[in-house]
Amino acid sequence: MKQNLALFDLDNTLLAGDSDYNWSLFLISEGLLDAKTHQDRNEQFYQDYKNGSLNITEFLAFQLKPLSEHSKKFLDELHVKYMDKVIRPMMTKKAQTLVDKHKAAGDLCVIITATNSFVTKPIATAYGIEHLLGSDPEMVNGEYTGGVTGVPTFKEGKVIRLNQWLEARASKLSDYEVSYFYSDSHNDLPLMQLVTNPVAVDADEILTAYAKEQAWPEISLRD
Repeated sequence: MKQNLALFDLDNTLLAGDSDYNWSLFLISEGLLDAKTHQDRNEQFYQDYKNGSLNITEFLAFQLKPLSEHSKKFLDELHVKYMDKVIRPMMTKKAQTLVDKHKAAGDLCVIITATNSFVTKPIATAYGIEHLLGSDPEMVNGEYTGGVTGVPTFKEGKVIRLNQWLEARASKLSDYEVSYFYSDSHNDLPLMQLVTNPVAVDADEILTAYAKEQAWPEISLRD
């Protein structure tokens, strides 16, 4: 039997919240970022994302800079606290049930998210998903530089990165007779339009309208 492909967006899809936006708030709460200089820009980038005007290069420069200011060891320890305090309360039973259903069916499960892989890899692991495609922070000598490596997984970048990843596995999207992509955001339309089974999850207004036009399934993963 051929394996199916199940792709999941993370923020506001599997998670009932945004791990990127909340990471900045968490750093502020830990006294590692200045609220006055950081919070307004964080909010503006989040609004830009929601309305489809986010400059991903500028955002990643903003979001990855704090990683360059601390050791990886310290950041990894900090992330454990972030998972417990912020992320686990965002992980819903319905989301885990959906993931478990695809895993039980033998589907190849992948989280594909614009959020950087430092923030998101432990979250993917917590959901039991081995494969993660995120925007990758640059590392030199085992420490983060504040730069980014490769194509950011945002909008058309998700298509590029998925194709690159599949090619590295000696396959392509069309090899999968059934391919799912679950997302909340109209920013993900470039990839949603390519899979056989796009699913709108607690979707924004633009994606909701498009999903209704296309008769795509609409679901909620909120408990």
